[in-house]
Amino acid sequence: MDITRNKKVTLPFIVLFSLLTQLPAQSNSANEIQVGVILDMGSWLGKTLHSCITLAISDFYARNSGYKTRIALHTRDSKGDPMHALSAAIDLLDKYKVQAIIGAQTFPEAKFLAVYSNKSKVPVFSFTSSHSSFTQHPYFVQIGQDEPTQFKAIASLVESFKWRNVIFIYEDTDHGRDILTYMVESFLEKDIQIAYTSAISLSASDAQILEELSKSMTVQTTVFVVHMSLSLASRFLLNARRLGLVSKGYTWILTDKTLKILHPRDVEIFKSLQGAIGVKSYVPQSLKLLKFNLRWRKKHYSRDSNMEMRGFRVLGLLAYDATWALANAVERIGVRVQGRGLNFTGLGNFRVSRSGKALLSEISRVRFKGLSGEYQLTNGKVITNAFEIVNVIKKRERRVGFWTSTNGVVKEIYPSSNGIHTSTSSDLDKIMWPGMSEITPKGWSMRMSGKKLRIAVPKKLHFKELVNMDYDNQTNKVTVTGFCMDVFRAAIEALPYEVDYEFIPFLGHYDDLIYQVYLKNYDAAVGDITIVANRSLYVDFTLSYTDIGVGTIARINKKDMWIFLKPLDADLWLSSLAFFLLMGFVVWLIEHPSNSEFQGSSAQQIATIFCYTATLASLLTVQQIQLTTKGDFIGYHGGPLFHGFIVNNLNFMDNKLKPYVSPEEYADALSRGSKNGGAGAIIDEIPYIKIFLAKYPNDYAMITSQPTTTGFGFAFRKGSPLVPEMSREIAKLREEGKLKMMEEKWFKSESSLLNQDSATKPKTLDLDNFRGLFVIAGLSTTLALVVLLINYLLRQNLRLLLNYCIFRLLGGGRLAFMARYVFPRNNVHVIQEIS
Repeated sequence: MDITRNKKVTLPFIVLFSLLTQLPAQSNSANEIQVGVILDMGSWLGKTLHSCITLAISDFYARNSGYKTRIALHTRDSKGDPMHALSAAIDLLDKYKVQAIIGAQTFPEAKFLAVYSNKSKVPVFSFTSSHSSFTQHPYFVQIGQDEPTQFKAIASLVESFKWRNVIFIYEDTDHGRDILTYMVESFLEKDIQIAYTSAISLSASDAQILEELSKSMTVQTTVFVVHMSLSLASRFLLNARRLGLVSKGYTWILTDKTLKILHPRDVEIFKSLQGAIGVKSYVPQSLKLLKFNLRWRKKHYSRDSNMEMRGFRVLGLLAYDATWALANAVERIGVRVQGRGLNFTGLGNFRVSRSGKALLSEISRVRFKGLSGEYQLTNGKVITNAFEIVNVIKKRERRVGFWTSTNGVVKEIYPSSNGIHTSTSSDLDKIMWPGMSEITPKGWSMRMSGKKLRIAVPKKLHFKELVNMDYDNQTNKVTVTGFCMDVFRAAIEALPYEVDYEFIPFLGHYDDLIYQVYLKNYDAAVGDITIVANRSLYVDFTLSYTDIGVGTIARINKKDMWIFLKPLDADLWLSSLAFFLLMGFVVWLIEHPSNSEFQGSSAQQIATIFCYTATLASLLTVQQIQLTTKGDFIGYHGGPLFHGFIVNNLNFMDNKLKPYVSPEEYADALSRGSKNGGAGAIIDEIPYIKIFLAKYPNDYAMITSQPTTTGFGFAFRKGSPLVPEMSREIAKLREEGKLKMMEEKWFKSESSLLNQDSATKPKTLDLDNFRGLFVIAGLSTTLALVVLLINYLLRQNLRLLLNYCIFRLLGGGRLAFMARYVFPRNNVHVIQEIS
């Protein structure tokens, strides 16, 4: 009985033990895939990445418990040394025959492991920034920061604020120098110039950093783009703050790599970054990400509060998603090959994976929505399509907008339904700039080096209304006045910042002046400098601030009452008059029977004929007053530039040109005329003609003009940011009518100047010039009236005479009695009186 009872009791335990012993066997039946992890476990980033990788493995198999494969991780510490990383990879391959490696935390490590991945045919996941040099290593998968796209985002951000120049600061490493190529390409696509680049060594002392910063202060640009690692970026920005560069008027743009230095406990770092803006990879919010964040905080806060405070960053999320993608790929290829497994073949002392190609192919195909967003590899790397734009304020980063590959800089990630958006800074939230300023920096400053702008001014002997320079020997100061100088001062003083400058006299040819600006002996040149295409090769010109084109001035004879006859000689006038009278008579013969206009009184018909003659006279008087003969001498404003322009563009003979340099010489030459050693006309630019006509408003006129020159402009060095700023202010001066007021101040009178809207019409002639024409018209009208009156009287008398004769023939009898009822009573009464 006891034995039987014991058997009944022990049997269930035996069955339970058998079931429990079978469970591990089922678990162990899953095919283990060995995967290596190589990270700098002594760094905060290495710990973060390792934690995300292990969490991904745990979450993946918790959700997919029925999968036939399991990833087994083998971690090695690279200690931040590329040789340690390579040694760890070789060890993992020899000892564990790993099928993939997750690692390559730094760029030097990546360069070693990229070559190793190709040799071993083992896929290696790298956390370094994507780089084109790795594309030749197909087994090297880049899941780190998409820096080429990041610099496109930064270039668009700079463009949106209309900044045309930047200073680029980067660390002097292989990776830093390589990434410079992407940055340059991105900015050149937006027509943004890199005014200065500074490469700073990782081992640079504070003194060396200050020296580099001092060099950057000699450049007019105040927009800094910084791309550095944590240790160097923190020291660099602290020194920049000491020099006063993180203040009002400056702009600091930080890459995602540089933004990683931010830590709430690093008060000094935050002080050095107040008002800075940066770009960082955008991670869309999701419930899955929220839950992961809570788990992360719960897991790590008890171990390391500092690590929890820094957060897991985007790179940690990418590590999580990449591990998830690897587990998916391993399951697919593991099930397909089933019992054959994933193994290696030995080539001497070097192992090569036989299934690495298939595994890489599956890794490239995996696509899912992960913690970091849509996960997908394109040509072996993760592509970022959106970046977040943040503004550093107090102890936090505040989002102010986004950049997307399709819409550019936008306030919201999808600001419009059709997906079309213009990249303008107005689409961003309000930004607090360095110095706690809400005013957007202009992007450059003329006071950075503590030097004044050296502005060359041509010293003129004539036309001093444009530029006049007086030198005071006692005070040793130069006083510069004139129309050109007033325009310059008005434009530069209208800028929303102060620009220090000094005028320096220049005695020489204007082309030499331009070349001196090109050689950087001067910062700019101000005066009556004509904008010419050839000069634009050496300097940048502002918008023209004067009327464009050249004009021709000639003397007018106001006392000549027969001036309207000048355009035609006597023979042509008589011929024209005869033909017009003949034409009028022919027209009258043709039109008289049928045209009511030619069937009126004789005066009306004569007036119709004379209308043609008047039309001829009016047509002749509105023609341009041209030079009467081709043999006249032509004067021009002396100098090789204008001489070449007249010969080449206006087709005048070189031997018929005479140079003159002052208004007085113009007047003397025109008064003497071409036959007396002077000139029949003078060609010059419109501003000079205005000054001349202001002095001599009654005797001369501009008879024609052509828009063949582009006026005067201020010349600056190539790439100077002052050019667009000054051009905008000049345009405002013109729109507000201030340029016109300055002209009236310096040019006084313009009574004889033609309206520029009708520059090809002649000068308006007064009554004296048309006295001859009016005498002829008056005589013609009087003659027509006399002919009309005589015709009327003759016609009336002839009718009375006819009536009288008829009455006398009738003899005054009965027929005469009847005639009183036939003829008008007035006529009969008159006839009776005559009789």
